[in-house]
Amino acid sequence: MNILTEKFNTPYHSAPFGDIKNEDYLPAFKEWIQKSEEEINAIVDNSDDPTFENVIEALAYSGEQLDVVSNIFFNLNSAETSDELQQIAQEVSPILTEYSSKISQNEALFNKIKKVYDEKEKYNLNEEQEMLLNETYKGFVRSGALLNEEDKEKLKKISMDLSLKSLQFGQNVLASTNAYFKHITDKEQLAGIPEAIIEQYAEEAKERNLEGWVVTLQYPSYIPFMTYAENRALRKELALANGKKSFDSGEYDNQNLIKELLTLKQQKAELLGYKDYADFVLEERMAKSPVKVFDFLNELLTKAKPYADKEIEELKSLAKADGIDEMQSYDHAFYAEKLRKEKYDFNDEELKPYFPLNQVQEAVFGLAEKLFGLTFEERNDIPKYHEDVKVYEVKEIIAVNTAGQIASDYKALLYVDYFPRKGKRAGAWMTSYKNQYQQNGENSRPHISIVCNFSKPTKDTPSLLTFQEVTTLFHEFGHALHGMMANTQYPTLSGTSVKWDFVELPSQFLENFCYEPEFLKTFAKHYKTGEVLPDEKIEKIEQSKNFMEGYQTLRQIGFGLLDMNYHTKVNELDHESIKEFEDKYTKAIALYPSNPETAMSPSFSHIFQGGYSAGYYSYKWAEVLDADAFQYFKENGIFNHEIAAKYKILLSSGGTKDPMELYKAFRGSEPKVESLLKRAFG
Repeated sequence: MNILTEKFNTPYHSAPFGDIKNEDYLPAFKEWIQKSEEEINAIVDNSDDPTFENVIEALAYSGEQLDVVSNIFFNLNSAETSDELQQIAQEVSPILTEYSSKISQNEALFNKIKKVYDEKEKYNLNEEQEMLLNETYKGFVRSGALLNEEDKEKLKKISMDLSLKSLQFGQNVLASTNAYFKHITDKEQLAGIPEAIIEQYAEEAKERNLEGWVVTLQYPSYIPFMTYAENRALRKELALANGKKSFDSGEYDNQNLIKELLTLKQQKAELLGYKDYADFVLEERMAKSPVKVFDFLNELLTKAKPYADKEIEELKSLAKADGIDEMQSYDHAFYAEKLRKEKYDFNDEELKPYFPLNQVQEAVFGLAEKLFGLTFEERNDIPKYHEDVKVYEVKEIIAVNTAGQIASDYKALLYVDYFPRKGKRAGAWMTSYKNQYQQNGENSRPHISIVCNFSKPTKDTPSLLTFQEVTTLFHEFGHALHGMMANTQYPTLSGTSVKWDFVELPSQFLENFCYEPEFLKTFAKHYKTGEVLPDEKIEKIEQSKNFMEGYQTLRQIGFGLLDMNYHTKVNELDHESIKEFEDKYTKAIALYPSNPETAMSPSFSHIFQGGYSAGYYSYKWAEVLDADAFQYFKENGIFNHEIAAKYKILLSSGGTKDPMELYKAFRGSEPKVESLLKRAFG
C-alpha cells in the first residue's frame, strides 16, 4: 500500500511522515497527476454552458491532493534531504512542470475560462470571486494560453529546463556548503570566541569523530566565528571558503548555471511579449515596473549612503588602532561587534542567556494570543519527519464565559524545526503542508511549518539565541501567522498567496515587537537565575536597533540592484563573467574592496532557486509597509485590540483583494516612506 495515495488516517489528516517511504513518492505523484488531469477533463468535457461555478471554481479546487504530496516532498527536500530525495526531485520536477504546462496550455479549458471572463458582467460575483476569475484568466495568459502551438511547446521546454536548473542550483549550494569544514586543534586559534560557541565547535568535532574543534559554513557556526575570532588569518580563510561556495570551478560550481537560468528567463519573457524577465514579473507586483523599483532602490541608496560611509569610517578607525591599514569585508563583523560593545557595552553572547529558545517561543505564542486570541498546545500524537520537530495545535479563542471557561475553535497545525542538520538547507523559512480553503460548508484549516537553523542545546545549556536569531524567529512566525489566520474561500488566494512585495509585511512587522521594552520584559529572563534582562541592557538594545543601519540598508539595496540588473541586462553576460557583472552592479554600494576569489551570486539562492527573481527589492519595499504599520500601533498602544482586529482582517484576507486596498483599509492611508527613514535614521 502506498500511504501517499490514500486519505491520511492521522489527526487533522496531517502528513504521515513515519509511514512514508522514498519509493512512495514517484508512484504517488503519477497517480495524483492522473487524477488531477481527470478533474480537468471533467471541466473541459462538461456539456453545460461554461459558468463561474463549473469552470473557475472547479479549477480552483482541483488537484488538492497533488498539492499536499508536492508540499510534503519538496518541504522535506529542503529540511531533511538525502541523495535519494534529491535524485527523486530531479525525476519529479520535469513531470510536474509538464503537468502544469499541459493545464496552462489546454486550449479547450482556456476557451471556457475566457468565455466566463468575457461575460463576467452577467455574474453577480463578490470581491473574492472576481479576484479569482481575474487571477485565473491572467495566470493562463501569462502561462502562454494565447501563444501558437509552436511557441507553447517552446515555453513548455523552457519551464521544464528552469525547474531542473533551479533545483540543481540549490543542490549545488547545499553540497558546496557541506563540503567545507575547518578542523582546529590549537585552542589559541579560537581566541576571542565565547566559551559557549567553542563548546558547539567541540560538539561538531565529536560528531565527525575528530579531536579539537570544527567550524563549518552553516550559519550558527560561521557567523559567530567571523564576529568574535581574533585570528584575522582564520577569518580570512573562512570568508574565502564562504565566498567560494559554488564559485570555485569545481563539481558544484553555479556560474554557467546562472547564465543558463537567466537566458531561459529572458527567452520566456520575450516569448510572452515582455521586454525582459523583470518586466514580466513586476506586472504582478505592487511596484508594477522595473523603473519604479530602480527609482525606489536608488532613492533609498542616496539617503542611506552617507550613514553607511560614516559607520564604515568608525570601523576603520578601530581597525587602524590594531594595525590594519586596509580593512576587508572579512573584518566587518569583528569590528562591528567591537564598536557595538564600545558604544553599547554589550554583545550578543551577553544577551544569549536571556533568550533561551523555549522562552522566546513562549513569548511569540503569547503575543499571538494577546493580539489575535490564538493558543498553542503541543501534540505528541501527530507524525513528525525528525525528532527535533515539534507540532502544535493552534486554536482561536472565540468566547470566555463568566466562570473563565474558554471556548475555542481549531485554527491550524504548526510544525517547528529549529536546529541545523546535514540534510537541511541554510537559513530560515516558513512553508505549508496544506492550504486553507472553504468548500461544501467546511473550512479546511492549514498546516504551517517554521524551519530555522539555531544553535542546538548542549549537555549543559539549552539552545540560546542571539538577539538577531530572536528577530529571525519572530520574522518567520509573522509569515506563519499569515498562513494560520487565513480565512478565504479558495486555496489559490489563501494565506501567503499575495503579491510578492506584500508577502514580507507580516513577517517584518512582527520583528518590531522585539525592540519594545514593555514586551521584552515579559520573556527576556536569564535561563539560570530567572533575572529579567536589566533595563540598561534593554535600553542598549533599543539604542542599538539602528546600529549599522546604513550598512545593512546598503547591503539589501545592493542585493536588490544586482537582482534587478540580472533580470533586465542578461545580454551583458554574453561577454562578461558572473564576477565582472556582480562587481559592476554592486559598485555603487561597495564599502570594501572586492576579492577576485569570491562572489555571492553563485550562492544567491533567493533569486536563482527561490521565488525572489526580480523581487529581492521587496524586502525593503515591505520595510516601508511594516514601519508604517507599526507606527500605527506605537501611536495607539502596541497591544491595541481595535488595531489588532483590523490587522487580523489584513492577515486573514490573503490575496482576495489588491494589497494596497487591503493596507489602506487597515491603516487609513497609503504607507509613507518617511516612516521607514524615521525608524532607520531618526
